[in-house]
Amino acid sequence: MHKPDRHSNLPIYQQIVDDLERRISYGEFPPGSPLPSERKLAEQLGVNRSTVILAYAELRKLGIVESQQGSGTRVSKYKWGAVPKYTPNWHRYVEGGSFLPNVPFLRRIREALQADPALIDFAGGELAGDISPVAEINHLMKENHYSDYLGYDNPQGFVPLRQTLVRYLSQYRDIHTTDSSILITSGSQQSLYLITQCLLAPGDAVAIEDPSYCYSLPMFQSAGLRLFRLPVDHNGIRPEEVRSLYKKHRIKMIFLNPNFQNPTGALLAEERRLELLDIASELGLPIVEDDPFSLTAYDGNPPRPLKAIDSFGSVLYIGSFSKMAASGLRVGWMVAPNTVVERLADARQQMDFGLSVVPQNVASLFLQSDYMQPHLERLRRKLKDKRDKAVEALRKELPDLVSFTVPDGGLHLWCKIHSEVNDALLLEESIRRGVVFVPGSVYGSDSGYVRFTFGRAKADEVIPGLSRFAEALRSVLAKNR
Repeated sequence: MHKPDRHSNLPIYQQIVDDLERRISYGEFPPGSPLPSERKLAEQLGVNRSTVILAYAELRKLGIVESQQGSGTRVSKYKWGAVPKYTPNWHRYVEGGSFLPNVPFLRRIREALQADPALIDFAGGELAGDISPVAEINHLMKENHYSDYLGYDNPQGFVPLRQTLVRYLSQYRDIHTTDSSILITSGSQQSLYLITQCLLAPGDAVAIEDPSYCYSLPMFQSAGLRLFRLPVDHNGIRPEEVRSLYKKHRIKMIFLNPNFQNPTGALLAEERRLELLDIASELGLPIVEDDPFSLTAYDGNPPRPLKAIDSFGSVLYIGSFSKMAASGLRVGWMVAPNTVVERLADARQQMDFGLSVVPQNVASLFLQSDYMQPHLERLRRKLKDKRDKAVEALRKELPDLVSFTVPDGGLHLWCKIHSEVNDALLLEESIRRGVVFVPGSVYGSDSGYVRFTFGRAKADEVIPGLSRFAEALRSVLAKNR
């Protein structure tokens, strides 16, 4: 977003006028569309509300916008004397469609981070630059120029990457498969999207964890699926709940994140894994295993995935390069029966004709390079350091107000606030104090839970960031008294 230049000789209100006039002329704000409120635009631009009032007054004088009491400010339908007879009602189109927008809290967090990149970010689920192997990836790209033809790739994904993944999955995840049973995707979310769109139908019942990252993805509701919850405790879900849901609702699929679960950090106990696989096999239920965090195990001994002990062929396994190394490359994978891979590859080809070969080649080079193991060791060490800092800060700042279980891997610290608190007020107060987090209700929990993700924040931001959150929490609780 354009920011006023405070060193310019042009008054700030006039800079706002010029920017809005340009954006309106480009069609970013079509005739009749609403403009941000005076207060919201002032917050976005970091100026006084009176400055925005002056800018809107100037635009009204030019006939470019019009304002009505209670309706806000809109782009004039008759600007510059032109009468647009057939301007589409874009607001109606935006509100329509079957694919739902992100939940409001996530949109608010994104908006806040865009308006102020200096916010300490405990919301983003990616790795910070000081953890990602940026130098190593750049070196591989310089030393291995991709010179082959850059045409449409194999619908299942870049063959050399799939062959590399066969070796990687065997070495690091104890999963034995073939390249024909691997589909390359743009990340875990595309894998989930393809599954919900191609293997399920509107009205189907599925089971997800409670709380669950899946609950924050409107793609499940967009697909018309009915969601039923499997409560998560310190040892993960209880398998007998699967049988109960099947009897009551005839669930058709189970979505799980068994290793350092998002958001709780829970690890599904070994005996529960075996029982779950037995039940799934008995009922003929597929399990979708999303496994982005297992290699972050701080002790260097990653838990085996369900897929590694799946002797019944029940598990569709999803992995990703994002939480391991670099989210910007947008490389993920799925291990599934070949018939499923071919069905999903066909659907994905209709969407985008396949992924870019270049990032797939980079991921392949990195996974088989000598950089891989040292990077994992550094990743675990730095994540553990950030986790320890987060635990130290919360125990110091909020010893009686929050409780949590210290995770053994992953990027998240899941906290329960003991006093009743309004999620929206707490988030807004935190943003005002320079820090963002994700309220637990985004993942299906009641108010009073928060997820702090310490992968994105810099190490020296963790303690001051949680100190700011503590101030925000105490301020909101004081106002409630």
